[in-house]
Amino acid sequence: MAGKRPGRATIVDVALQAGVSKSLVSLVLNDSPLVRPDKREAVLTAIEALDYRPNTAARALVQVRTRAVGVILNDLRNPWFLESLRGINDVLAENGLHMLLGEQRLGRASGQSIVSTFLDRNVDGLILAGTMPQTADLEDAARKVPTVVLSSRNFSLPGVDVVANDDAAGGRMAVEHLISLGHRRIAHVAGDSGQVARLREEGYRSTMRAHGLRPAVTRSGNTEEQGHASALQLLRQADRPTAVFAVNDLAAVGVLDAAFELGISIPGQLSVVGYDNSYLAGIGHINLTSVDAAGYGTGVAAAQALVRRIAAPEDPGTETLLAPELVIRRSSAAPEEPRPAGAPAL
Repeated sequence: MAGKRPGRATIVDVALQAGVSKSLVSLVLNDSPLVRPDKREAVLTAIEALDYRPNTAARALVQVRTRAVGVILNDLRNPWFLESLRGINDVLAENGLHMLLGEQRLGRASGQSIVSTFLDRNVDGLILAGTMPQTADLEDAARKVPTVVLSSRNFSLPGVDVVANDDAAGGRMAVEHLISLGHRRIAHVAGDSGQVARLREEGYRSTMRAHGLRPAVTRSGNTEEQGHASALQLLRQADRPTAVFAVNDLAAVGVLDAAFELGISIPGQLSVVGYDNSYLAGIGHINLTSVDAAGYGTGVAAAQALVRRIAAPEDPGTETLLAPELVIRRSSAAPEEPRPAGAPAL
C-alpha cells in the first residue's frame, strides 16, 4: 500500500490509495447507500491512512462540476419518456445528483453534439434514452464516463448497462388479448427503425403465426402523423382488419384519428391497442388499451444502475428487462357480429 504523501492529502490521493475512482470516493463521503461494502471499506481505510480531511470550499467546487448526470433523449416528443425522466430524477436526487437534459434530434438539426457538451461539463455519467444509432461519439463517451442505456436495445458496448422493457413479450401480450376477444384480422402498425420496434413486431408476428393467423404489417413510424397516414391506407381496404396493434401510443392515437375520419366506430368496428401506457392512453376520450412499458420503473432502474456504475465503473455491463403489463381500456372489445343482408341498422 502506498504511503502517505507529503502535504495535505487530496481526494485523488484517496482514490489512488483505495484503487477506485474519484466519483466513488465522493459517493462514500456523501454516504450513498449504493456503494458496495468492500469499496466503502477500501475508501474509509485510505481516508484514515492518509489522514484525509475534505477541503470544504474545494469540495463544493468539485460538486458543482461533477454532481451532474447527462440524460440524452432521442426524441422528446414521445410522452413515455416523461415518466422515465421522473423516475431518473427521483433516484438521482436521492443520491445527491442532478440531471442535465439534452435531445439528440435537436442536436443533429442544429449541428451541435449533445454528447460533447455534456463531456465538456464533466458529468459524472450518462443515460442514453430511446432508439439512437451507436455513433462514434457515443462510443467514445461510454469509454470516458459511466453510461447506461435506457429503453433502446441497439447498443453493444462493454461496461455499459442496458435497462429496457421486454418488448417482444409486450407484443405477444397485445396480440393474445385481441385474439382472446375473438379477432382474427389483426394488423400491426409498425415502427420504422430501431430494435425496440423490431422486437414489438417480432412479438406480433410470432403470436399470429402460433394461432395460425396471417400477419399484416404496415410499415409506419413512431409519431401520431405517421400512424394516421398508415391507418388511412389500411382501413380503406375492402377486407380491412377488425383490430390494430400499434407500435406505441402516439401511433395508436393516429390510428384512432383515422378511424374517426373514416366513420369507423371504436371499439365496435375496430379495436386498437397501443404500447407504452403513456398519459395519452388514459385521457378520457382516448381511453386506449395499451401495454404498460413501466416508464417510471424503467427510469428508476436506469438511474440506480448508473449510480452503481459510478461506484464500480470496472464491473461488466448488464442487461435488465422489465416485464410489461396490459392495461385494458375501452378501445378494445369483441368484434361486432356482421348483420345479415337487409337487416335494419340499430
